[in-house]
Amino acid sequence: MKVLVTGSAGRFGRSVVAGLAAAGHEVVGVDLRPGDAGPCAAVQSADVSDVGEAFQVVARHRPQAVVHLAAIAAPFSHSGGLTYRVNTQAAFGICEAAVQLGVERVIIASSPTVIGYGAPGGWTPDYLPLDEDHPVRPWNAYSLSKAAAEQAMRSFTLAAAGSVRFAAVRPCFVVAPEEWTGASTQTGHTIAERLDSPEISGQALFNYLDARDGAEMVEQLLRAMPEIPNGEVFFAGAPDALSREPVADLLPRFHPGTAKFAESVSGTDPVFSTAKAERLIGWRPKRSWRTELPEHHAIRTDDEVPST
Repeated sequence: MKVLVTGSAGRFGRSVVAGLAAAGHEVVGVDLRPGDAGPCAAVQSADVSDVGEAFQVVARHRPQAVVHLAAIAAPFSHSGGLTYRVNTQAAFGICEAAVQLGVERVIIASSPTVIGYGAPGGWTPDYLPLDEDHPVRPWNAYSLSKAAAEQAMRSFTLAAAGSVRFAAVRPCFVVAPEEWTGASTQTGHTIAERLDSPEISGQALFNYLDARDGAEMVEQLLRAMPEIPNGEVFFAGAPDALSREPVADLLPRFHPGTAKFAESVSGTDPVFSTAKAERLIGWRPKRSWRTELPEHHAIRTDDEVPST
């Protein structure tokens, strides 16, 4: 397919572009600062939070599919008003352009933060591990913008009446390939530092995702969309938690409201379930910090092997 990827130069976008191109798709990259074309057939600089620019790039390239990753990508990195406006308008504009201009498939990037962990007044899940049926409780501008993007996708799914296939992906904390060898993550810490100091990853329930695994999920989802229910939402996460210690011991330390459910998470299994993605599109994550982090950073013991 011809696939337009917004946010193509980002830490997730670069891997998505590479994965789609390697799978044989013609990729058009769109970003405010797109950089070199790399494996893209074409690149374009555009601000898709401007609805007119969103329409312009879709009309110019006429893709069969759009993977919308462009966004302010982290909570509290910008003002709340700017974060909400940019992220919601970009999702709306891309969805509307897709419906109006005949795009066949659209994937929208959401976030696990819609679940609401980290709320200042405390957070208690309905159950653990978390799956896509768990209620969303966004409490900041970023998580609210992602919940709104999901709702926009659902609305356009209804508006398109089946003519466009939609899906949303909630990628966990994305780790780009270079970050395994010491480059800073989006929080400014290295992966080794996040493992050595559980309070860093504990804030986000120890979730993470190798960007290449995420790219493989996007490609498999694009292929499967005609055969699965329209408007589905999927978690995308690693096969384990970003932790050397049992998650059940650590979670109540950082999120007291999880105490009565923490024992439902075995060993260092992930808190976010990807069973739905495996069931509907056949995707399973392959990479973890145990396979990707250089040996001198990760000392593996029998206790650290995930049970799944």
